[in-house]
Amino acid sequence: MAAPWRLLVLACTVLLASTLAAQDFDYRLVPKQVAPDTWVVVGRTEDFSRQNGGNIVNTAFVVTRDGVVVIDTGATRRYGEQLRAAIRAVTDRPVLRVWNTHHHPDHFLGNQGFADVPIAALPLTRAGQQSDGAAFADNVYRMAGDWAKGTEPLPAAQDVKEGGESIGGHDFVFLGLSGHTVADLAILDRTTGVLFAGDLVFYNRAPTTPHASIAGWRAALQQIERQHYRLLIPGHGEPVSDGRAVAQTRRWLEWVDGTLREAATLGQEMTEVLARPLPADLAAIALSREEFARSIAHLYRGYEAATLHKAR
Repeated sequence: MAAPWRLLVLACTVLLASTLAAQDFDYRLVPKQVAPDTWVVVGRTEDFSRQNGGNIVNTAFVVTRDGVVVIDTGATRRYGEQLRAAIRAVTDRPVLRVWNTHHHPDHFLGNQGFADVPIAALPLTRAGQQSDGAAFADNVYRMAGDWAKGTEPLPAAQDVKEGGESIGGHDFVFLGLSGHTVADLAILDRTTGVLFAGDLVFYNRAPTTPHASIAGWRAALQQIERQHYRLLIPGHGEPVSDGRAVAQTRRWLEWVDGTLREAATLGQEMTEVLARPLPADLAAIALSREEFARSIAHLYRGYEAATLHKAR
């Protein structure tokens, strides 16, 4: 049996290690240059957790001649502040503007790190940030713990300019779309050919659907495909220079739509739908089983209601 003093030393060592780990809270954000003047911080293809602190989203910034524009700010105040520091490590030019692509928490709860900067979004995105922001912040704290300490919603205060905006030699085009949520902003930098797609596009991470309209989302993907871009930055997953990320997102949405529609026609219960197998290509995507289960919870009642309406 270990001596009592040894047990005490062991307990103190474990406590000290836990305390030091808890005090770290460093996302270790590493911006990756993907095009001229353009950097992306690629998040993990994971769920929120106390291990990753909510570092699950792609954020980006463009260093123009006049200053920096930022696309999305992450899931916590800490993330936003550390993103601001990561930008300073790349350039000493001032941050001019932030654009939020939509109102989900992993894309805008880092706005506190840019509180002194104009923050813009689509009008319905701003409304969603205002109505759901406090609940989002509470939920992120429950999932990420003290990584999210001090995080409070800071909604965008400005509407994005209709059509687009020229800043420091870069011509940005705004695409006001919907489908992932009621308002999804995609941004095309015509100067570099980089398209920032937000969560309208996922790559090698299953799409989330808490506020989704699959029909609207598929229509938005068609709009994205019509754009002339050289590189696409998805909301989650690695940047791609071709259409595979859009194709994978569409494939997921079409399979979910077809599966839920068929199950509702057959009168299946949610538990029966949940037991359905995933196609091999979709099963290989990160969090595919988890997001399919969530999509059943989010969407299946609507499919059942539509089936009943047709039967009348």
